[in-house]
Amino acid sequence: MRYVLRRAGFFLLTLWAAVTLNFFLPRMMPGNPAIAMMGKFRGKIGAQELQALETIFGVGSGQSLPSQYVHYLGDIFTGNFGTSLFYFPSPVSQVVGTAVFWTLGLVGVTTILAFTLGTGIGIISAWRRGGLTDSLAPPLLVIASAIPYFWVGMMFILIFGLKLQWLPWSGGMNLTDTPAWTPSFIGDVLEHALLPGLALLITTIGTWTLTMRNNMVSTLADDYVRMARAKGLRPHRIMLNYAARNAILPNLTGFAMSLGFVVSGAILIEYVFNYPGVGYMLLQAVENEDYPLMQALFLLITVAVLVAVLLADIATAIFDPRTRSSR
Repeated sequence: MRYVLRRAGFFLLTLWAAVTLNFFLPRMMPGNPAIAMMGKFRGKIGAQELQALETIFGVGSGQSLPSQYVHYLGDIFTGNFGTSLFYFPSPVSQVVGTAVFWTLGLVGVTTILAFTLGTGIGIISAWRRGGLTDSLAPPLLVIASAIPYFWVGMMFILIFGLKLQWLPWSGGMNLTDTPAWTPSFIGDVLEHALLPGLALLITTIGTWTLTMRNNMVSTLADDYVRMARAKGLRPHRIMLNYAARNAILPNLTGFAMSLGFVVSGAILIEYVFNYPGVGYMLLQAVENEDYPLMQALFLLITVAVLVAVLLADIATAIFDPRTRSSR
């Protein structure tokens, strides 16, 4: 319990630092960012919107910096991130919520699949070290992981999208579709996600395979595994309950951080496939200087990574009690 409280305290401290940095960055900019944004939307935004932008950026509001900070914290806890400039007049929270749905469906599922398949292949390769699986799978997958995933995505577009025309290669769905939980709409979404998902899967599975194989090989040489073999336990029980269970622990933190970064999306993949996820939205926000949207996305990514790391630390402490006693 004390370990969990320490990790939770570190999480809160880091979160406070991230929120504070997110507050001060726009206010450290030279000039008046609200007026600069108004220039891009001349004729579309009125005085009320200018005042709202000045409140967001902390300029021209007449409030002291501590008052602005307290007001900013209140907005954060209530989910009020202001109005998006690029998607005006939609609220930032609504815009981000839509993009998160697409990113979690694509990058989230792909990350879980890559970790699961890579870990399984790594376990089998180490258990049958020197066999056919160990000779073929890890080298091929590691070579694939060295190829940039956006290049693989472009090759998929060229071959399966343009040449063969087997699968759609742009967007998250057909523009004529109406979002609904129907088999036709779900099938259309899956078709649009297949090419970018495969590009991510092929180029990320090798890392998990190699790290799990190396961890597994080291664990198989430990005394408790030799003892299990001497007791005459079944091979699959030794492989899973003794070797794999302990070999997977170092990968938990890396997997948790990968899940945290899922929220940020795969920017280049989403850009190549014009996929409406968080990564593509973040790129658009930067290009169009949409500061309210950028602030919300940066904060969302930070919180997601911190929560993922916290959960990984707790899971590691549960599966490996030595971490609790050594800290």
